[in-house]
Formats: sequence, C-alpha cells, structure tokens
Amino acid sequence: MSFDNVCKVLAEKYPADFVRWLIGEESTNITVLRTELSLEPIRADSVIFIQAGNRILHIEFQTLTKSNPAIPFRMLDYCVRLKRLYKCSVTQVVIFLQETDDEIAFTEEYREESTIHSYRAVRMWEQDSRWFLGNSALLPLAPLCRTDSPRELLSQVSQEVARIADRETRQNTAAYTEILAGLRFEKDLIRQLLSEDLMQESVIYQDILHKGEERGEQKEAFRFLNRQLNRRFGEIDSSIIDRVRVLSTEQLEVLGEEFLSFSDVSDLVAWLERNIK
Repeated sequence: MSFDNVCKVLAEKYPADFVRWLIGEESTNITVLRTELSLEPIRADSVIFIQAGNRILHIEFQTLTKSNPAIPFRMLDYCVRLKRLYKCSVTQVVIFLQETDDEIAFTEEYREESTIHSYRAVRMWEQDSRWFLGNSALLPLAPLCRTDSPRELLSQVSQEVARIADRETRQNTAAYTEILAGLRFEKDLIRQLLSEDLMQESVIYQDILHKGEERGEQKEAFRFLNRQLNRRFGEIDSSIIDRVRVLSTEQLEVLGEEFLSFSDVSDLVAWLERNIK
C-alpha cells in the first residue's frame, strides 16, 4: 500500500525522530538496517528496522489489520530472527494508520500454549497531535491523530507545512501529508488546504516509483500512479486504465513525471498513443 510505503520513507529519512517518539531515547548512533532477514526471506514495504545503540527498533506500519501470517505471529517471527542476527534487545511497534475497531489493532501479544510474546500497538487516531505538529519529520502523520475537529486539524497541519523554510523539504512534506491525509479526508478538502502546486513539484512520486522499480514491483508502481491519476482527474474510463496497467515500471516512472503537466484525461490518452505501440 502506498500509505505504508510513505511511512517507511519517513522512518528511513528521519530515524532519530521515530526513535525519540516510540522509545523516548536520544541517540546519535542510529543505523537503518536492511529489511530482508535470514532463513526464508520475509520482506514487506511497511517494515523498517532501526538500530539505536544496542537496541533495534522494529516498526511495522499497517493500514489494514488483516495479514498472512497474522500480525501477532509475524511480530514473534521477526523478533526471533532479529535477535539471532544482531544479538541485541528488540523493541517492536505496530503503527495502525486508519481507525478501526478490529481487535487486532488492540492486540499487543502473541500467545499460544507456553509461548507469550509482547509488542506495542500504536493507534494513530488516539495520538496527541501536538507531538506531531511540532516536528516536521512526523508532521505528515498529524492528520491521522486524535481531534474533535478533523478539518481544523488539517488546517493546522497545512499551516505547519507552509512554515517549513527549506523549499524541497516543504514540497516533500506536503506530498507525504497529502497521501496520508487521504486515509481520513476527502480529496477536495485536502487539495483546498494543501497546495496542489507543492504536490506537483514534489519528488515523492519518483521516490516511491523508484523504490518499486528497484524491487521489481510493477504492480505497486501502477497502484500508486493510478491513485494519483484518479485524484487529479476523477474516475477514468477502465479501457484507459487497462492501457496504463500493462506499462513497465520504467514506463510508469516516465508517466509519473509527465502527467503533472496534463490538463485533462485527453492528454493522458495522447501520451499513451505517442509512447505505447
């Protein structure tokens, strides 16, 4: 899911801020570790391992509560592999992004007969937004926080984004924020409060598509671009989407750059006619 991928990108860019938030430690000795572990490789875009001193922070971002294997067992599995490989303490946190009443989001242990393994579950809709509004690294998560007035919260977020002095950081933060806000808000409100110009200029499209290319995940690249096309132009005829669906990852990356200059769907069709034989 692109939502989970954006969170992983944030954790990779700002590991110290996630360590400070989730385990309350200040550390200058921080390393982002590879996500593929020994034995049978298990890999997910939503997983990140951060080594802070003699401790590993394992973060798993979840939009949905259903997974195979189930989240509690997967946390046990990861913990055993991490301890075997790095031989240090492991702190595990599952961050649930979208509000749900599913019991998995409120579960913090795996239990079977004599085996009990504990981890922490963070539900974004219960988090105090003040922690996130005051930190540009965590700011894109703020729209998902607890509030009595979601629209007012999103307005506050947009004001914080506008205050970021560095232009590239401001553009990227706006992009991350727009994507994650889509879990909670209508796209028209998001575009109203978060400048679409910032989103169009941002490199986040290419960042995520590039990750998909490196991992050979054409389907993930298509899903992400398709979502952005629908946000920009509304519902697109299925015959056009089918033509986009068969593009290679490289072609999707090129289209991801050029569609920002399109005025309407006819420009997309013209691009497909010119470039796809």
